[in-house]
Amino acid sequence: MQLVDLTISGALELFERGELSAAALCQACLDRIAEIDRAGPTLRSVLEENPDALAAAEACDRARERGEPLPPLNGIPILVKDSIDTADRTMTTAGSLAMLGNRAPRDATVVERLRKAGAVILGKANMTEWSYMRSARTCSGWSSRGGQIRNPHVLDRTPSGSSGGSAVAVAAGLCMGALGAEVDGSIVRPVSANGVVGIKPTVGLVSRTGVMPVAEPQDTAGPIARTVADVARLLTVLAGPDPDDPATLVGDAPQAPDFRAFLDPDALRGARLGVARDLMGTHEGVDGVIDAAIDVLRELGAEIVDPAIGAWTPFFGEAETELCLYGFKNGIDRYLAAHPSSPMKSLADVIAFNRANADRVMSYFPQDLFERAVAKGGLDEAAYLKAKEECRRMSRTDGIDKVLGAHNLDALIAPTDGTPPWVIDPLVGDHIVGGCSAPPAMAGYPHVSVPAGTCHDLPVALSFFGKAWQDGKLLGYAFAFEQATQARRAPVFKATVA
Repeated sequence: MQLVDLTISGALELFERGELSAAALCQACLDRIAEIDRAGPTLRSVLEENPDALAAAEACDRARERGEPLPPLNGIPILVKDSIDTADRTMTTAGSLAMLGNRAPRDATVVERLRKAGAVILGKANMTEWSYMRSARTCSGWSSRGGQIRNPHVLDRTPSGSSGGSAVAVAAGLCMGALGAEVDGSIVRPVSANGVVGIKPTVGLVSRTGVMPVAEPQDTAGPIARTVADVARLLTVLAGPDPDDPATLVGDAPQAPDFRAFLDPDALRGARLGVARDLMGTHEGVDGVIDAAIDVLRELGAEIVDPAIGAWTPFFGEAETELCLYGFKNGIDRYLAAHPSSPMKSLADVIAFNRANADRVMSYFPQDLFERAVAKGGLDEAAYLKAKEECRRMSRTDGIDKVLGAHNLDALIAPTDGTPPWVIDPLVGDHIVGGCSAPPAMAGYPHVSVPAGTCHDLPVALSFFGKAWQDGKLLGYAFAFEQATQARRAPVFKATVA
């Protein structure tokens, strides 16, 4: 059984034919975690396994043997990012040693929906500590609890983040799918760096209840898998209104469909796609892969408008930084107060813990963003309201909405990341240059990333993004491209590019 190539759909077919059991699949994932995540290449993408996962898988098998009606993900092992609550024997720590012992009183809504759909929660995935919000000089995929995650394609390269553990685990065949969470790039950038598929949904399509917040207007959870069809299957389970998350109850939010209905190999025929050429130009190898992808899109019947220029904001620009500092301080304080087992009760507590344990926690990175965030006031302050309005204006009115309207476009395309995954550098930190995560993230609009090719054996991805609630249409475009190119490559665990 080649776990790196097995899809959710394929596993369900094997279950149905009696050629594979849920328990055997779960055990194979656990064995592979031991072999290549804990040992071997030592990917460090999994923080802890759920000690009840195998028992849950065996229960799925018994239900099948009894002939019971089966839920849509019966027996499928899924990893969950460590910022998403799981009401089991695993912890939710955001990768931080300060949060050891935090066991959630209830599942996050997305986890609850996965369990109801029959998924086996395999464990918690490592992540960039506190979702990049501790220091401006962060190294993607590093956490004080889990150490540095490594890219399975080339081990000295970044996994990107902050959902790096989720994307690495999917790419390396440690699970069948994973949950990530994003405020700006934290789903789409790691799926790009690791050669898998992911969607940052429209904010409001998927509940955020039980997901550690960063900045509420942009926060969302989303699925990661090896194929577009698997992502669509997972999104169908995850999407829908939640009374505890007002963003899912807005008036224009449609009823969540079965997103697999959008998966048409001819979905690109007649689609008008704009090339966000001003989000390119930072690496000739990436641009070459994307230009070849644009040729494929034309062959598949898309009408290409090149260039389609927008007033894009830079990654983590000043207004977005202000939004995140206010949002993180207020959101984390609320989250910690609602978790009785959390050893930390406020952001100030976390800062104090880090100072007292600097030798273990701050060997490489300070907590400058924490220090700035804790000084912020409430979400009624003028500075926060101005930043929130500015982000929406730049990303929507003067950004995506303007470009789509000017050229009568269905969606925009660009490289997900501006460069191939860079070398992990714990002393200097990340080298993020270019890419297209910020406009759809700040707008709260959907963004799909799908493998497009490689540059020196490192994955390069193509992004589709557009207006709110067009998640299904974008998945359809990505599916048609994926089926025509079959660009995804299984990782080979090279030591370095040279």
